[in-house]
Amino acid sequence: MASKKALNARNLEALGAERLAELLIKISTGKSGARRLLRLELAGAEGTAELAREVRHRLTMIGRSRGILELQKIRELEDELRVLRKVIVGRIAPEDAIEAIDLMWQYMGIANPTLDRCQDHAGSVVDVFRAAADLGDTARAARPDPHKLADRTFEALTQNAHGQYAGLIGALTPALGQQGLERLKQRMIELSNTPLAQLPEAHRPKPPWPFSEMADADEAADRRRLRTARAALKDIADAQGDVDAFIDQHDDDERKFSKIATGIARRLLAAGRAEEALKATEAAEYDEGVNPAWLSYQLEDVRIDALDALGRSDEAQELRWSCFERSLSAPHLRAYLKRIPDFDDIEAEEKALDHARRFHNRLTALSFLVSWPALDRAAALVIEEAGGLAGAFHEVLIPAADALAARHPLAATLVLRAMIDFTLGQRESTRYKHAARHLLDCSSLSPAIQDFGTFETHEAYEARLRREYAREPSFWDLVA
Repeated sequence: MASKKALNARNLEALGAERLAELLIKISTGKSGARRLLRLELAGAEGTAELAREVRHRLTMIGRSRGILELQKIRELEDELRVLRKVIVGRIAPEDAIEAIDLMWQYMGIANPTLDRCQDHAGSVVDVFRAAADLGDTARAARPDPHKLADRTFEALTQNAHGQYAGLIGALTPALGQQGLERLKQRMIELSNTPLAQLPEAHRPKPPWPFSEMADADEAADRRRLRTARAALKDIADAQGDVDAFIDQHDDDERKFSKIATGIARRLLAAGRAEEALKATEAAEYDEGVNPAWLSYQLEDVRIDALDALGRSDEAQELRWSCFERSLSAPHLRAYLKRIPDFDDIEAEEKALDHARRFHNRLTALSFLVSWPALDRAAALVIEEAGGLAGAFHEVLIPAADALAARHPLAATLVLRAMIDFTLGQRESTRYKHAARHLLDCSSLSPAIQDFGTFETHEAYEARLRREYAREPSFWDLVA
């Protein structure tokens, strides 16, 4: 039988309403967050309208506040905002969607002044305000006039100083419909064509603090005006399924950037325009500062899909092999082998594994062979590279040691030693507990190794460590 002293709902109910009320008053004294939560509950008990009024009051008060917030206050504010959002979506929206959508707009509308108050911590707080999905769900239920919804969306996007409205157009597309999307499109085209000086103050995109206080704030706002319009027009084009409108938002030079070319090609391919998609990828150039591995998994994937769609399967296969050969991409190799006739795929796999075994980046090779899995080859690679494995890369070596332990205990031991040697050699004291565990694992593996060959036995290895690192008691204490 559960103790009657255990802190749970059943035992608390037994105290009675009067006693619980006294306790809540006592516990919430001096704790503003708790008192606000209680006020919300009391308002909710009076009905949805009263609850909505309480939420609106709190949002108004938060939006009017101007003092700079320290970290602790920021955390308290985050908690309150999450509660308010949950109340709007979970309690008010099911009863009164029209009231809920208005509250959601107010909720998101206080983002700029609130985030400006957070200053250095704004980046971590903005996620609290990224509520586009909630706004979209509420708008579908409320069914607002599409033109009015488009106008309000336009107003919001022009004040998107901190990126709090990310994904807004996509979330609101069902509620906007074609009428709303078309109106929003025309307003964004007008925004892109209207000089900043001729725009009403409310429609001038405001950079976030502290850029809004810089001498060139107008220049920054004008750049944001163009970026806001173009970004919205891209999202609208996607919502309307208009590939050409999306492409038109990029000039010829931009279409050569690999990321942009990939996005264009993927949309063309989805629209059944494979030939144009392939041309878009062929025109692309590597972006400066972009990891080539990203291109292998993005640009070349859509190129492969385009070749397949055009019936040029042999070329698609060549490109899959090229991707694997260059980076040991397992997904590309699996896709390549899947398209090879039975029995021939065995020979092709052996060829691929031999290539991986000889790959210039030994850690990449080891990771691939372990995950494929091809443990015999992985073990051979470890023994060949013993003494040269980069022990700092524990994210690769730990899974390798675990995978090799059962069938290849010597190779697993050498992998563990690489990490131990690095940790002790670099005096990485924060990893001593891991190195100690690795040494104990080596001891456990030792009886399964029939022949250490040219390598030290475990006893000899540990004895040498104790001599060379005798002045590391904090490590040896963990081993004992």
